[in-house]
Amino acid sequence: MSMSIDDVLNRIRTLLNQRHWTVYKLAQESGLSNSTLSNLFNRKTYPTIPTLQAICKGFGITMSEFFDEETAPPLALDITDEEMDIVYRYRRLSLARQKIMSAYLDGLIGSNQK
Repeated sequence: MSMSIDDVLNRIRTLLNQRHWTVYKLAQESGLSNSTLSNLFNRKTYPTIPTLQAICKGFGITMSEFFDEETAPPLALDITDEEMDIVYRYRRLSLARQKIMSAYLDGLIGSNQK
């Protein structure tokens, strides 16, 4: 199933809203310019594949997750912006670094307090 430009832009808006992000914040996280992202919305143009890859990387999701809302991780109902930021940063780590972070947190919390 293909997505219309409105579907693509609505998906980006949904992801922005879920994270309480602005287009400027997405620009910072994705490495794209603010004007590039603004032009997508203002001119209603499809992003190129490299642009969409950068957007997905900024959100900490795969392109598959972008196009399939069913596979997107559910949002916790009671989570602060700071906690959400930690989750999305964690998701951007390699598997090896995720294991290191988990071990570090275990040390901070104490393995018996999980």
